[in-house]
Amino acid sequence: MNTANCPTDAAPLPMKIYDWYNGPYPARVRIALAEKGLLAKVDFVSINLWKGEHKAPEFLEINYSGTLPVLELKDGTRIAECTAITQYLDDLDGSPTLTGSTAVEKGLIHMMTKRAEIEFLDAVSMYFHHATPGLGSHVEIYQNREWGLHMRDKAVRGMRYFNEVLKSQPFVASPSFSMADITVIGGMIFSALLGLAVPDDCQALREWYARMQQRPSLVAWAAMVEKGAPTS
Repeated sequence: MNTANCPTDAAPLPMKIYDWYNGPYPARVRIALAEKGLLAKVDFVSINLWKGEHKAPEFLEINYSGTLPVLELKDGTRIAECTAITQYLDDLDGSPTLTGSTAVEKGLIHMMTKRAEIEFLDAVSMYFHHATPGLGSHVEIYQNREWGLHMRDKAVRGMRYFNEVLKSQPFVASPSFSMADITVIGGMIFSALLGLAVPDDCQALREWYARMQQRPSLVAWAAMVEKGAPTS
């Protein structure tokens, strides 16, 4: 199956998403799907992170990087990476709402999305994989606790950075909700799972997240998580 260069005539629906129900990175795509009204158009295929199924040879045939989520189109085209998947979903109806409609909006949203990954979400991930038991010894082949703690501190600095950003604007990258907000939300979700607290003085970040949690897309995501792990 083709894993790149999606044909322009590929039928967009139905779609399949390989993910795990409460994973912070999969949450980004599930929220984007909800924002675009596409949740009902997707079949979710569970890949159990705790069992290391994302590192199994069978899944590596699907995604060389061994990460979740992965979008699979009807013609077999596969798109990995949250930003790439979100870009695809946002462009499906010809009316992008999450990735920007002007050159400036697109540039700012992609810049702040990358910044949210590097400074916050990915740093939390590195903390989880290196300075905690992570997904277990069967998955965490190499750990460096010192590095993990360094990345934990970086994540907290990232929280402070986005707190400053949100003191002067309602959303992370533009006047409206975007992919950049979803990425910071991913960081907040991951931090909560690990008990990594947002500093008390990050009031703007706290208030922003409280508002975000009221969005229908996040309510829909939370409801899916509430159902628990798939039984099949």
